[in-house]
Amino acid sequence: MSSHSATRLVSIVVVYYRLLILIVTNNEKPCLNSISVTSMSSQINSKEEEEVAPLQRPPSPPLHTTFAARGLHAQNFPAHKPRDLRIPSPQAITHVAWSCDGKRLAGVGIDKITRIWTPEISMESRAATHFSGGHSDDVDYISWNPTHPELFCTSSQKDRRIVFWDARQSRHTQQIVLKISPVQTNYSPDGRALIFTSAGHQLFFLTYGRDGDVAKEQWHLSDKDGSIVASTAMFNHVGDGIILTHHSEHSVRVMDYPTLTLRESPAAHVGGCVAVALDPRGRYLASGGYDSIVNMFDLSEWICARTISTCENAINALSFSYDGEYLAIANTGPYIDICATETGAPLHRVPALAPSPTVTWHPSKYVFAYCGQTKLREGGPPPVAVISLFGGGI
Repeated sequence: MSSHSATRLVSIVVVYYRLLILIVTNNEKPCLNSISVTSMSSQINSKEEEEVAPLQRPPSPPLHTTFAARGLHAQNFPAHKPRDLRIPSPQAITHVAWSCDGKRLAGVGIDKITRIWTPEISMESRAATHFSGGHSDDVDYISWNPTHPELFCTSSQKDRRIVFWDARQSRHTQQIVLKISPVQTNYSPDGRALIFTSAGHQLFFLTYGRDGDVAKEQWHLSDKDGSIVASTAMFNHVGDGIILTHHSEHSVRVMDYPTLTLRESPAAHVGGCVAVALDPRGRYLASGGYDSIVNMFDLSEWICARTISTCENAINALSFSYDGEYLAIANTGPYIDICATETGAPLHRVPALAPSPTVTWHPSKYVFAYCGQTKLREGGPPPVAVISLFGGGI
């Protein structure tokens, strides 16, 4: 027998011997092995579920639209990592918002309390200032007054209230009880009007001023009857127009304010438009829909300048950076996409602990906040509420 044949025979014997040992071990400890295999399988499945698909790169944009051609330094977003605060709660944080000066970040959703942090100092749970007593049930939305960094309002669908606050005092300044459930609120640029949509997809208005013989200025319901349907509503930057979307309408509606005359109604999405955001420079309106598409409308001509199709899931929320150069896209997947406004090019995909119902950029820094709730996994820890920051400068 040659040396080569002998070596091959020895290898076969070794492999056979190892297989025999493995079979004997499995027979002796079937329960332990089955548990470990199941555990490994569940871990593998868990990792596969948490994996976020990489961004798909579209064709290169025209050179004149790139950051370099416009003399701008592009942000290095991949150099940053998310900073996550986990709050033990069976419910999600449903909304986060920055004060107009960017010093405070508020979060609501898990109970009757509004929590406000000063991120430059601390984002620990114990560092939050609590505002309570205005709602009898869970708070689910918050809006800051754009003219004053201490004033904000909260709303609850369950107790049907909109409550106004001054962060310099613990007690609310005014409480308005409604006959409908408010879903989303938005201030006018001068802070003296508030539009809100209801759970029944109706549009309503609050105005700030003197009502009748009352000497003190306060918020009161407008005489507009809620006949206009809308799922989301926001003022334009001037305050002489409002932008509306409806979850079952394919178009975006633009109306004059306060006459509510329809001005524009560009087609935007298949299956419903659910999110809009205005470029701070006044150049673009971004819209997002159930079709996972983001459209960028040129406001000078109301035509779709470009389409962003990097997301694989329905869009939840959109937000422009303070200079309008970047767009953050929250969706029903566990990530936030960052795209360049002028090119639509995807720049970075931020992994998130959970799908976020909202995303909002800091008013003067390249930092955005988002929130949500982790999923319940078999054999894993219970779900927790999450509020996260991404970016540099804080």
